[in-house]
Amino acid sequence: MTDLPAHASTVVIGGGIMGCSTLYHLAGMGVGDAILLERDKLASGTTWHSAAQVRALRHSRNLTRMIRYSIDLYSRLERETGQSTGWIGKGSLSIATTPDRLVHIRRQEALAHAFGVEAESISPGEAKERWPLMNTDDVLGAVWSPGDGRVGPSDVSAALARGARARGTRLFEDVRVTGILTGNGRVRGVETSAGTVMCDAIAVCAGLWSREVAAMAGARAPLLACEHFYLLTGPVDGISGNMPTLSDHDGRLYIRDDSGGLLIGCFEPMGKPIPPGALGENFAFGLLPEDWDHFEPMMMNALHRLPVLETAEARMLLNGPESFTPDGMFMLGETAETRGLFLGCGMNSVGVASAGGAGMNLAHCIVHGHTAYDLSEADAMRFAPVFDRVEHLMARAPEVLGAHYEIAYPGREFAAARDLRRLPLDAEHRAAGAHMGQFYGWERPLWFGKTAEPALSFDRPDWFEAVGREVAAAHERAAVFDLSPFGKIEVEGPGAEAFLQHVCASDMAREPGAAIYTAVLNARGTYESDLTAQRLSADRYRLCTGAAAIARDLAWFQRHAEGFDITLRDVTDDHAVLGLMGPDSARIAEALGAPELNALGYFRHAVANLAGRRVRAARLSYVGEAGWELTCRVEDTSAIYAALMGAGAAPAGLHAQTSMRIEKGFAAMGHELDGDIGPVEAGLDRLCSRRKSFIGSNALAERRKTGRRTLATIVLDDPDAVPLGHEPVRFDGRIVGQTTSAAFGYRIGRPLALAHVSGAPDGAEVEVDIAGDRRPGRLRFAPAFDPEGRRMRGSGG
Repeated sequence: MTDLPAHASTVVIGGGIMGCSTLYHLAGMGVGDAILLERDKLASGTTWHSAAQVRALRHSRNLTRMIRYSIDLYSRLERETGQSTGWIGKGSLSIATTPDRLVHIRRQEALAHAFGVEAESISPGEAKERWPLMNTDDVLGAVWSPGDGRVGPSDVSAALARGARARGTRLFEDVRVTGILTGNGRVRGVETSAGTVMCDAIAVCAGLWSREVAAMAGARAPLLACEHFYLLTGPVDGISGNMPTLSDHDGRLYIRDDSGGLLIGCFEPMGKPIPPGALGENFAFGLLPEDWDHFEPMMMNALHRLPVLETAEARMLLNGPESFTPDGMFMLGETAETRGLFLGCGMNSVGVASAGGAGMNLAHCIVHGHTAYDLSEADAMRFAPVFDRVEHLMARAPEVLGAHYEIAYPGREFAAARDLRRLPLDAEHRAAGAHMGQFYGWERPLWFGKTAEPALSFDRPDWFEAVGREVAAAHERAAVFDLSPFGKIEVEGPGAEAFLQHVCASDMAREPGAAIYTAVLNARGTYESDLTAQRLSADRYRLCTGAAAIARDLAWFQRHAEGFDITLRDVTDDHAVLGLMGPDSARIAEALGAPELNALGYFRHAVANLAGRRVRAARLSYVGEAGWELTCRVEDTSAIYAALMGAGAAPAGLHAQTSMRIEKGFAAMGHELDGDIGPVEAGLDRLCSRRKSFIGSNALAERRKTGRRTLATIVLDDPDAVPLGHEPVRFDGRIVGQTTSAAFGYRIGRPLALAHVSGAPDGAEVEVDIAGDRRPGRLRFAPAFDPEGRRMRGSGG
């Protein structure tokens, strides 16, 4: 009989590589009474059949840092535990057979240099030397990454388990979780086939079954399993020993040696979804039926790349389930719905590569309340509730699988599971030719005037001229930006001011009628969020935050509200917000019966009747042009919008707003601001109070002593350059930083970027590395544009 403890501080559910890593790291952080529960045997479900590639380079610094941690861990586990991990460090080779793929892998190479990862461009001939069996007739170039490798997934799981046991924790196999006990919004215990364990925290690392396990605690974990295929051959002449992993992403293939033969896996254009419950509760080390008809197009690609396959024995077509999330990124961290419930799941077929670092970060989150470094792109709270519906997961997950090897074009959008949330002005936007993008489920206009799908590229985009017209409208006349998707939280009660003074860095003790921009910091003095607040009355504020941040921000406030006499409400769906911006805004307000708005001071708000409808107008601007953010009832939105258009305003989309934001040097969460950056580095320290105590104030005081501003603007000399963000910045022959946001600046006539840099002075001539092409520009710790018309030029003029 299984001897479960009556209590454990943390229960890890799931004995795959992610669960084993989480337990191993919890033990290493001193949580000696943590336990792991596995419904079958360790490594069952997905882990055991993984192809187990470990490639370090990812699209962000911290994801790359996370996998580099995995590589280091896997290479030393055997020495620590005596259990082999099967680590084979033979490197990886990425080839390009199209010009855009070549740009894509060269952008990756440039990022590698910024992140300290060894990578180099090589010729097709050099690629052939590393993979002699490969047909290189159509190969244009390649990138070689010598530090990459692969492991034995079951071996790594066993090594992690052995290491966890050695540190005092316990693992229980053949114990099925049947329920999760909760109370007062947090976890209390786990019910199992072997009894009940009370606990303080639960880590859901249950792989394919994580959605169902999270639901036991009233939380959402939107993921769905899809079939994933790879071919195993018999011995092949020319395979001797181990070889690098070969990535032919234009052919949607990954290839490596396996026991003297070949392993050839694919991410086909559209995967095959597996409905919830279809695998059965006893599925563990099983496989799904071979499907040669589905695999045939990928087989043709493989025959082209490896002609030796024509005579190779096809040993088996392995078909195993993998779980995918709506955006292709795993989920890591505490859930919004239930305190103490942490997710480490939805690994999107990179679970083995990620698990070492992801398990460490999940353990860190459980023990310390935050990940070891910012991983907000994997935040467990980032999905709108609508994405957890089965019909939407069934539509989106196959496309996510197919996008795994897509070229990372700017502007790429998913096609499935769209129109989930429509703005009040959806019909008007579509009638005006809006091209929509999806944000937290909302369909939001990106630009207007072209309804056909754009041709994606790394050059000037199809929407370039349309966005230019919208910027011109906002700069020379007036434009309306639909800001309705932004999250809105109302704080009400006698303790509202005291609460916001505690959780916000700015002075929130302003009189009613004040609008306030504020940072929301954590105890480390770095950003949890930034938002604007309107004080509506002595005991009521309305907060406006990012569209995708609403669940995270509301959870943060709720978890710090104890002891304050307040209520918190999500009122996002109750109000629409329109940004009327541009020099003609004053005339339009007067023409529509609200001339008093022209006397409203900056960062003030007031109620007015505009076109006969009640609005609350706040004198704010995110684009560097005069105007107001107009909040109104949803049912009044169409009438107000029609009046604004009739008075001469033009519609404008998110791309225009982003261009103008970057010109004005305004930082955005998830780009310039995150959990590793504080107000000092962002140049926003002046907006944080020095006269009160708030969450993060002590840490901020220390950062003021030692830190310095790193956020800068770079204006490029060449008007035809196309920076996208995430490019290395070089000064004096060395990498000094990385761009965060980039766009064409229509008001200054140059491409530009915001970047975090260290070691380059104000006014320095720098280079931005765009796919290996170093484009010169000038760096300044000031905006490129201000509304008085002053412009910052590049080094060429």
